[in-house]
Amino acid sequence: MTQQIPESSAAAQKNTLVDAIHTIDIQVRDYECDMQGIVNNAVYQNYLEHARHEFIKTKGLDFAEITSRGIHLVVIKAEIEYKASLRSGMVARVSTQGKRLSKFKAVFEQTIVVDHPDNEEPAKICTLAQIYIASISDNGKPVRCPEMDQLFS
Repeated sequence: MTQQIPESSAAAQKNTLVDAIHTIDIQVRDYECDMQGIVNNAVYQNYLEHARHEFIKTKGLDFAEITSRGIHLVVIKAEIEYKASLRSGMVARVSTQGKRLSKFKAVFEQTIVVDHPDNEEPAKICTLAQIYIASISDNGKPVRCPEMDQLFS
């Protein structure tokens, strides 16, 4: 699902967030929880990665095909702020938005929220994340990925 954000003059500038937020729902499973009954912190990265890959698909790109050409979009930095815990049975909504930082780097801004059961209150923010990626070659050198233009336009 893609939600349009009103266009502003800032959105037309270089290095701004793309004008759409991609969202997916994820069902929290029992085995993702630790002894405290909450989702283990490492599992959030799986949720975020899955959402980024789905975002890439909605742009008409094939992550595996890009990789098969020797171009690797790799995470170089992950900043994750845990605001509230997810528990088994919850349905979390992951929102993804991105912007290009340079010829070789970009950042995904992601949020995980849970709606209140009665839907009378705003969604509860569980996680805020900024995931920085770089485009590198098989030998680890920066390489331009032409698809990044398509991804962040």
